[in-house]
Amino acid sequence: MRDVVVCEPVRTAIGGYGGMYKSLSASELGVFAVKGLLERTGLEPDAVDDVIVGHAYPTAEAPAIGRVIALDAGLPVTVGGQQVDRRCGSGMQAIVSAVMQVAAGASDLVLAGGAESMSNVAFFSHDMRWGGARTGVQIHDGLVRGRQTAGGRFYPVPGGMIETAENLRRDFGISREEQDELALQSHERAIAAQQDGLLAEEIVPVTVRTRSGEGLLVADEHPRADTSLDSLAGLRPLMIQSDPEATVTAGNASGQNDAGSMAIVTTMEKAERLGLTPLVRMLSWSVGGVAPDRMGLGPLPASARVLERVGLSIADMDVIELNEAFAAQVIAVLRQWGVSYTEDRINPHGSGISLGHPVGATGGRMLASLARELHRREGRYGLLTMCIGGGQGLAGVFERVTS
Repeated sequence: MRDVVVCEPVRTAIGGYGGMYKSLSASELGVFAVKGLLERTGLEPDAVDDVIVGHAYPTAEAPAIGRVIALDAGLPVTVGGQQVDRRCGSGMQAIVSAVMQVAAGASDLVLAGGAESMSNVAFFSHDMRWGGARTGVQIHDGLVRGRQTAGGRFYPVPGGMIETAENLRRDFGISREEQDELALQSHERAIAAQQDGLLAEEIVPVTVRTRSGEGLLVADEHPRADTSLDSLAGLRPLMIQSDPEATVTAGNASGQNDAGSMAIVTTMEKAERLGLTPLVRMLSWSVGGVAPDRMGLGPLPASARVLERVGLSIADMDVIELNEAFAAQVIAVLRQWGVSYTEDRINPHGSGISLGHPVGATGGRMLASLARELHRREGRYGLLTMCIGGGQGLAGVFERVTS
């Protein structure tokens, strides 16, 4: 197997739900990520063999969205494109697939990342094609329905992902106060990283039309500098009507967001030949399954397997990107690891609660942060992991490239 490296992982700024990217589709956000990556690196479009894009809420407007993004970004028609969906792990799965594709010699250079516009997820119906005059027509919100059906027929989760977080809160005795404290820390770290210019290093600009003309968006919309424990404590739990002990709120859960992410995956030899700067290499990866109604525990089996495979432990990880789907879920996982969320190696610049969770693009966002933070700290190993709707976990161990 060839020595595969990841070069210049980037992302767009992350937009809020119905926010600054409301007028842009997922494929358009992916195009901005590709164009920004090519401009930043000087990579010639004809050097690309394939474009792999994680995307969790597809429509027929951009089938095989990687191919649509490749064409719309101006890559040659000879460049392939595909879409992968492992829900919250889609962006990371795209990178994993690219690494394996290059390692096996099937491609020499692949662009991999993710794209999501949760602001524009489609509503749909199964009742129209053959007529609904007698039975009526039911319209589903794709965002809501996807969370309810991720467990299939035999593992229903009618309350969606919020229900899974409340289950972990109950299982592990996690207080509302602890969840809000983690959420506040997440926002504080994200705001600090914005102010210090650290997030700017991984962001490529997006052009949007406004009433006053065109503008460039280069800052995340979701982090809130005015977040406080008092403001978080004042939020109403989302499931309070069905569970009087509910604790999960919009403040201690991840956002619904829009973004694109992209990275170059190639061999060390080709990177050197093209003048690219490798940041990390993936040592190994793993997927694990858990009960769909406890999906937040997915990082535990996935991380255990990949760490065992490479002969390392949580203690060996210099940076850990553990996506914040919910504060309760993060706390449950960290308790099992024997790690405190206050450690500065855990999500050092915020995560899903503060930065947002643009599902398909999140894995690429996490890698963009992890790779650069490893270099800042001159660390060696990083763990990237997330829970996944439907009861999965995905994890990868990355090593800083030093020469």
